[in-house]
Amino acid sequence: MTTTSTTDFGTISVAAILAESARRTPDSTALIVGDDDITYANLWDETRAYAGALRSRGIGPGDAVAVLIPNVPDFARVYYAILALGAVVVPVHALLKAREIDYVLQDSGARMLICAAPLLTEGAAGAQGTGIDVLTVMAPDDGGLPRLEAEAAASAPIDTYIPCHPSDTATILYTSGTTGKPKGALGTHFALVEQTSVLLTSVMDFKPGDVLFGGLPLFHTFGQTVVLNAGLRAGATVVLMPRFSGEGALQLMDRHNVNIFLGVPTMYVALLEAAKTSQVRPSALRYGISGGASLPLAVMEKFLDVFGIDIHEGYGLTETSPVAAFNHVGTPPRPGTIGTAIWGVDIEIARAETVESIELLPRGELGELVIRGHLLMKGYLNRPEATAEAIVDGWFRTGDLGTKDGDGYLRIVDRKKDMIIRNGYNVYPREVEEILLTHPQVVSAAVYGVPHEVHGQEVAAAIVLDAGATATDAELIAFASAQLAAYKYPRIIRLLSELPLGPSGKILKRNLAAEPAGAEA
Repeated sequence: MTTTSTTDFGTISVAAILAESARRTPDSTALIVGDDDITYANLWDETRAYAGALRSRGIGPGDAVAVLIPNVPDFARVYYAILALGAVVVPVHALLKAREIDYVLQDSGARMLICAAPLLTEGAAGAQGTGIDVLTVMAPDDGGLPRLEAEAAASAPIDTYIPCHPSDTATILYTSGTTGKPKGALGTHFALVEQTSVLLTSVMDFKPGDVLFGGLPLFHTFGQTVVLNAGLRAGATVVLMPRFSGEGALQLMDRHNVNIFLGVPTMYVALLEAAKTSQVRPSALRYGISGGASLPLAVMEKFLDVFGIDIHEGYGLTETSPVAAFNHVGTPPRPGTIGTAIWGVDIEIARAETVESIELLPRGELGELVIRGHLLMKGYLNRPEATAEAIVDGWFRTGDLGTKDGDGYLRIVDRKKDMIIRNGYNVYPREVEEILLTHPQVVSAAVYGVPHEVHGQEVAAAIVLDAGATATDAELIAFASAQLAAYKYPRIIRLLSELPLGPSGKILKRNLAAEPAGAEA
């Protein structure tokens, strides 16, 4: 998991992001949640105490530690504490069910799960079959499981972070394609730190004193890198919002003079909906940043009309740390594009049909976006074949189809794969299909995405039942929702006598997506 060489002398650590800002501006506010403000100095001191407790439990360089914590200060404390020990952070999606958590823990080889008390129902159940230790945060004194806060108080804090080699693994973030199990993308200390360097020097203009909106999930690469790491390295203040709502976000931004909003398109839609009935208009807003899915032009235009600010749209993936292209701040955004490649990164268009090599296409032609540069992961954990398929001739194949114009601006036209993006979260049809197919009355299932005004896309499933089966739409939705995270299970079910098939027997999902959606829960 961690690779070192006796001939490599340069060192780096993502934990230096917090340590250096605490040294530079100790009394500045790093995080705000609810009525609590935490200075950089206090956040680093608490992080060192957490690291001391983890060190006492034997956690050290290369050890994987899973983290199941929502958008609260404990996420930052635990995240940087693990990294400060040279260990590896395995963020767990806060909406996962026990079965899904168990898979992440097993696949990553995590030695420990640190779980927030409100998430213990699924977290502890997911860890039960792995035999690993579970520590809690945010739990009462009599919660029953070991509390990290209590162990930190009883342990000697670390003095500072352990330096790592640039290629050492810092994070394992789980993603997947349209087939197979989720894969752990290995993010290096160098890629994650260099991402913040580039974002702050040439892409976004975060500065000390800026106040960032922290409603993006920190377990996700967007919130983790662009909000937490880049924000804290800049010496800005991050206002955390554990549970997002449009009206709540407006109130929070107005109260704390938030001047940079970061979100996925559905968040911008929610703000516009809230503005219809609310008189609150955050006066300090300077601009917005959008990623995770394509931002509709109508939303961008309406946001400018209602709130008076531009939204700068970008593009990236878990495997690219994540930002690869962006409508750079300082230049008027070009609507309908994802901007240009960030500094030091190449994004080109390759022939999508040629999979064994990279065949670059001329400007203006439609093909698959391919990326190379300092931002790439070093591969998928224990999956050399998947890594070889994804990274060809040094280029990462994104699976997204698009174009590049003469000015270097990129447009996403369609998706090569069938991945669905609901509320900014990736949903992979095969995983959902496999669950549906375990229902005793389901013969076949095809999962696909359909456009949705609020969620961007909604998860739909076309299902063929056994002759004489009595399962209803509602029963099938409930069956799936009991085993899948809330953003994954299908809200739309179509019961068909047969699925449309192509000449080779492949299910024609594009045909399904083009037909009326059917019943929606």
